[in-house]
Amino acid sequence: MTSTSLARSLTSCVLVFACCCQQAWAAAPAAGPSQGALDALTRASEAVVGVQVVAAEGARSAATLGKERAGSGVVIGADGLILTIGYLMMEADSIQVVTHDHRTLPARAIAYDLATGFGLIQPLLPLRGIRPVPLGSGVATAPGAPLLAAAGGESAQVALTQLVSRRAFSGYWEYHIEGALFTSPPLGNHSGAPLFNQRGELLGIGSLFVGDALGDNQRLPGNMFVPVDLLKPILAEMRQTGSTRASRRAWLGLSSTEQGGRVQIVRVSPDSPAQAAGLGPGDVVLAIDGERVSTLEGFYKKLWRHPDPETDVLLTVLQGADVRQVTVKPADRMKTMRKPAGI
Repeated sequence: MTSTSLARSLTSCVLVFACCCQQAWAAAPAAGPSQGALDALTRASEAVVGVQVVAAEGARSAATLGKERAGSGVVIGADGLILTIGYLMMEADSIQVVTHDHRTLPARAIAYDLATGFGLIQPLLPLRGIRPVPLGSGVATAPGAPLLAAAGGESAQVALTQLVSRRAFSGYWEYHIEGALFTSPPLGNHSGAPLFNQRGELLGIGSLFVGDALGDNQRLPGNMFVPVDLLKPILAEMRQTGSTRASRRAWLGLSSTEQGGRVQIVRVSPDSPAQAAGLGPGDVVLAIDGERVSTLEGFYKKLWRHPDPETDVLLTVLQGADVRQVTVKPADRMKTMRKPAGI
C-alpha cells in the first residue's frame, strides 16, 4: 500500500471512529473527528514497521514457523526500539525493518520474553522522523470499543476492528497469558501488528487468528492480541538482560489440546524431553506430580511452578487403555533456542 492510499484508509477509519465514539468527540464538528485525534492516529500509523526475518541455520523454530518470516512491529522508544511478537524474530540470523515511507534498515534482536511472547528489535540506523507511540492499557479498554489495527511492510494496511472480549488464553504450544485481547473483524496480516485506541495509544501486539473471538465456544473470527499491560512491568528487564526471569520455565516439547476436561497430546517435538520420555500423539495427561489436570492452563501452571525449570516432573498418562507414570526431565526452553546476535 502506498503512503497516499494508507493515509486515505486511515482517514476513513478515523471517520468511522467518530461515528462510534460520539461521546469522546462530542465537541468535534459534525463534519468529522478532531484534528488532534486524526494527528494522533496518523503518528501511530507512521510508527508501524514491517519486520522481515531469516532464521539462523539449524533453528528449531524453522520447522513450524519457517526460515523466512514477515510481519510487523511498532516503534515504542525514542531510540527507535521496536516492539513485535517474539515468534517473528526468534532465532533470527538477520532482521530488516521497513518503514512507512519504504526505507529498509538492518536491525538486531534485543530481547525475547517467552512468558508473554513479546520481542524487541533495535534498528542499526536512525529512524528519522518517526515518533514512538505511547503505551495505553487493554485492561482499561471496554469490550465494544472501536480500535485500529495496523500492519507494516509490503502488505501495509490499517483496519477498523472492535474489542469483543478480554480473557486468559492458553496456547497449544505451552503458552499462557492473562488478559488477552480478542478483536473482530480480523486483520489478515496480524503477526506483530499493533492495536491502537482512538487516542493513538498502543494496546496490544497481534499474535493469532482465532475462530472463537467471543469465547465460550461461540464462533466468531478474529485476532488475539497480547496486551501491553504485560509489557510494562518487564520492559526494563528485557532491555537489560535480553529476556525475563519468567522465561526460565520448564519445557516439555508438547502441542496439546483441551477437550471435555482432558488434556490430549497432538504433537511431540523432535529431540524434546517429551519424546525422550516416550510420550506421543494421542496420549492423555491425567495428572502432574500427582495432581489432576483437566485444562491447559492448569497443566502449564503446575509445570511452571518449580523454581528450577529442569526439575523432574511425574506425569500420569493414559496411553491407549493403560495408565502409566512417566518421569520427564524438562528443559529450560531458552537454552534450547539459537540466540540471535545481541541477546
